[in-house]
Amino acid sequence: MSWKTHIEELRARERLAEQMGGEERVARQRSQNKLTVRERIAFLADPGSFHEVGKISGKATYGPDEEIAEFLPATMVFGRATLDGRPAVILGDDFTVRGGASDASIAGKMLMAEQMANEYGMPIVRMIDGTGGGGSVKSLETNPRTYIPTTPAWEWLVSNMQRAPVVSLALGPCAGLGAGRVAASHYSVMVRGLSQVFVAGPPVAKAIGEIVDKEGLGGWEIQARNGTVDDVVNSESEAFERARRFLSYLPANSDELPPRTTPKDDPRRREEFLLDIVPKDGKTPYKPRRIIEAVFDKGSFFEIGELWGRPVVTGFARLDGYPVAVLAGDPFFLDGAWTADACDKVVRIVDLADTFHLPIIHLVDCPGFAVGTRHEKAGVTRKGVRAMAAVYQASTPICPVVIRKAYGLAGSAMFNPTRTRWRYCWPSGDWGSLPMAGGIEAAYKRQLEASADPEAELKALYRKFEAMRSPFRTAEAFIAEEIIDPRDTRPLLVDFVHHAWRILKTGKRSFGMRP
Repeated sequence: MSWKTHIEELRARERLAEQMGGEERVARQRSQNKLTVRERIAFLADPGSFHEVGKISGKATYGPDEEIAEFLPATMVFGRATLDGRPAVILGDDFTVRGGASDASIAGKMLMAEQMANEYGMPIVRMIDGTGGGGSVKSLETNPRTYIPTTPAWEWLVSNMQRAPVVSLALGPCAGLGAGRVAASHYSVMVRGLSQVFVAGPPVAKAIGEIVDKEGLGGWEIQARNGTVDDVVNSESEAFERARRFLSYLPANSDELPPRTTPKDDPRRREEFLLDIVPKDGKTPYKPRRIIEAVFDKGSFFEIGELWGRPVVTGFARLDGYPVAVLAGDPFFLDGAWTADACDKVVRIVDLADTFHLPIIHLVDCPGFAVGTRHEKAGVTRKGVRAMAAVYQASTPICPVVIRKAYGLAGSAMFNPTRTRWRYCWPSGDWGSLPMAGGIEAAYKRQLEASADPEAELKALYRKFEAMRSPFRTAEAFIAEEIIDPRDTRPLLVDFVHHAWRILKTGKRSFGMRP
């Protein structure tokens, strides 16, 4: 009466699943310098922590004796694991099985993985390699009819943007739904030379008259520079490391606060070089990442989206062990003016921080929205006001530090001024409705033309208005709340984050973060 024979059959079926697409296809995967899905999971998850769900799902054919003759595993492997000791869902595409395309069990496995992450409040890491749910023409041979398209599990993918951290690692060609799953995440990574992301591949592009290879159609040079993916790395192992580090700043879900780590840096640390890092001419750029490294916990800055929206720098960091989101102007790119893609980047980091309750530190240096035909064609006006709306709608505490420029609408989008103005300004602060340079000549054109010495008259006007634009004049009216010694920035931000942590509220936002 023992069930031993059934357990033996179970183990035999598990061994068949572990063979994936078979020796030949596994060898082909490795010949392309790609790990198999099971190797990827082993590298990503804490050792021994992965518990697979649906391991023996797939397609089987049976002989006359009703024993398995052939078995093709499902094209996805998923289960629960821990990442640095914290529970997570892992979902990986198996490219060795029909190039990761759909089969009878894929929709159910993907749906369950996304639903589990949502209902049990766990981060999910998707390792995407193939269409990941897309169909193929060959599938019509076994199911000889077309269908009105639906997208499996999409309702959970969208819901998870508001509920639990989602990481997508593009580890091969990602087309159709595979590409959609890459983009529908809080953080996405590509591997140079290994992964491509596109709506449809080169054969479909050829049908519309475009001859291009996979890299030219959707390689990292395109997708990491246009914001479709957040980051690009050099190896799969680096992608796994970045996934773990990204998640380390975030809570398991929106009902929890982010985890604080044990502080290892002096909260009162003052860096002398901050006193002269900003050039006094108001034009020469400086390196904002040097300021970031100086004021946040040493080695804690995790940049997100380095290759796109480059007038702004975004990422995560820690202050006295508390995780925060970072937004900073970068004067090396258009003097820090917000372009259309920079505005998209602002929305992304603000919504991400607000979704998972990270206070935002905004190091402000913004001369306004980018000006010119090219930027208007890119939709900077629409995207600019969308970025402003994101900042004003955010419920998480925001502390701006005005490093240098703050002009116009974009310059005003440093925080919501209807809330407590917890803001610091460096003596290098330079603000107004528009830059003074050029404005004086326009405003006093007639006076200058009528002057016996226009050059001397212009210099006198500049001296007069230069005095007016002193940050101390602004502070007299309590419009600049605090002018600080730049060397005091870190201690003051540490003080802010301790106060911010007392008022953070958990739970979902009134509207969810969109891809």
